[in-house]
Amino acid sequence: MLATMQRLGVAHTRSRPSVSNDNPYIESAFRTLKYRPELPVKPFENLLAARRWVTELAHWYNHEHRHSAIGFVTPAQRHAGLDRGLLAQRALVYERARQENPQRWSGQARQWAHVDVVHLNPENPQIKELRNTQKVA
Repeated sequence: MLATMQRLGVAHTRSRPSVSNDNPYIESAFRTLKYRPELPVKPFENLLAARRWVTELAHWYNHEHRHSAIGFVTPAQRHAGLDRGLLAQRALVYERARQENPQRWSGQARQWAHVDVVHLNPENPQIKELRNTQKVA
């Protein structure tokens, strides 16, 4: 892989695992891509086949794949401003289901609030406290 990247002129990074600070958006896309069953295992027949596959992947990723970090809406829905309405509708559906059948709910229903800021690797509150403690000492 490294030799192929070098041959193609792609600079590789030496980031540590779980430190996705080079480009968090592309790191997230690579992770999603890696676990797709449609990931090719053989080389493409030609350049057109590769372009077709990437075009289909980009369409799926932006218009069909529901991202957990943004409330299970697609990026296209988010960018078009449709996510707030979808999330509000989901909240109503969940609340209605909870009222109609309360014994099925052991605790809080899923929160369908609009997410303003998305973090690829959100900081754990315990790690944040540890860092603050280390700064004081």
